[in-house]
Amino acid sequence: MLVTHLSPLAASIFSLMAIVSLLLSFVMLGSTWLNNYLYAFAAESWVIAILSATVGFYGGYPELYLIAILTALFRGLFLPYLLWRIVKRLNVTRETHRILKPSSSLVVGAFSVIFCLTVGYRVGQSLGLAATVAVLALTVMLSMKLIGFLMLSVRHEALSQILALLVLENGIFLGAQILVPGMPVLIEIVILFDLLIVVACFGVLIRYLLAHAGTTSSLELKRLVG
Repeated sequence: MLVTHLSPLAASIFSLMAIVSLLLSFVMLGSTWLNNYLYAFAAESWVIAILSATVGFYGGYPELYLIAILTALFRGLFLPYLLWRIVKRLNVTRETHRILKPSSSLVVGAFSVIFCLTVGYRVGQSLGLAATVAVLALTVMLSMKLIGFLMLSVRHEALSQILALLVLENGIFLGAQILVPGMPVLIEIVILFDLLIVVACFGVLIRYLLAHAGTTSSLELKRLVG
């Protein structure tokens, strides 16, 4: 397993990139401006792309160089550009429909990280990986998933929910790069292009909401009940 044979320098680089990705997720969680979401998501995607290339270099997985390039171009440029066009077209600049304030969301997110750290440490200890970067990778992966679920739960702007799903998927992708870097490249490419389907489906949903409800808040979907 790669994480058990890393040099101290490689482990430090992996840890730094994982922590930066998690901090960028907190930037999205603590902000209400959609442009900030886009910038943070694009930066997070670029960090994960660099992480993929670094794992490929230290682990001897040349196929990860292709994944790194696709991640940088697709997640870091193409998807943010599509979402930016949606924001400009709808003229929506910030999240106005939310259950928790940004400060409260950050507190809940911090407790989620503590919970994930406990789970990651217990899992790493049971597998004999407690002293490796695997614990941090698992912690960051679970934390980003919980932050994505939190954003889905407390924010109802459709654009915010798109980005919440992308954050959730970024967490899974980041963890996979460190924990199972030998994942078949075809599966990883399919995962990348699945995101385009997600964005396209939400784009249709947003247009429906705007045309029939006059808003881009998913709260209006309650009208379809019954």
